[in-house]
Amino acid sequence: MSKRDEILAAAQALFAEYGYAGTTMRMIAQKAGVAFGLVSHYFGNKEKLFLVAGHEMIDAMLALIRKDMERARNGLEAVDIFVASYLGYTLANRDTFPTLIRCSPFSDDNPHLDRQKIGAKFRELIEEIEKILERGIADGTVAEVPVRDCALMIYAAMVGAVRTVFLSPFGDPALFDETRRFILRSLRR
Repeated sequence: MSKRDEILAAAQALFAEYGYAGTTMRMIAQKAGVAFGLVSHYFGNKEKLFLVAGHEMIDAMLALIRKDMERARNGLEAVDIFVASYLGYTLANRDTFPTLIRCSPFSDDNPHLDRQKIGAKFRELIEEIEKILERGIADGTVAEVPVRDCALMIYAAMVGAVRTVFLSPFGDPALFDETRRFILRSLRR
C-alpha cells in the first residue's frame, strides 16, 4: 500500500470514529505512521482529505456494485443486486463506512463543507439507480414509475436503513433484508 493510501485509510477510520470535527491531521499522520507534513503534501488540508476520503469510498462502492450487477438478467434483478451490494458494502466496511454517513450532503457533522461537491458525488449513486430502473421498465420487470423520483426514494430507503443500523439503538442488520424486500415489492410489475 502506498503512503497516500495508508493516509487515506487512516483518515477514513478516524473520520468514521471521531467525525470531521474530532479528527485532526496530526491524528491521521500518527495512525498512518507518517510525518505530519506528508498528510498535507498529499491532501492539502483536512477538508480536502475528508472529501477525498468520502469520494474514494463512493468510487470503490460503485465499482463493486457495477461489477456485481454484471450478472443481472433484467432490470428488477439489477435493482436487487444494487441494493444488496450497497448494503453489504456498508457492513463489510463497518469501521470506515461511517465516514460516508458523516460526509453525506444530509449530515450536519460539518456544515461548512462544500455541499455541492459532496452532493454531486452522492448523485452518482442515484444516477446509477435511475439507469437500472429505466432498464427494468424497458424489459418489463419494473412497473412504470417516475424514474427520477423513484430512484431518490430507493436511495433514501437505503440511506435510512444504513443510518438506523449504524447510528441508532435499533441497529439490527436484518433491517437491510426488509429494505430490499420492500423496494422490490414496490417496483415489481
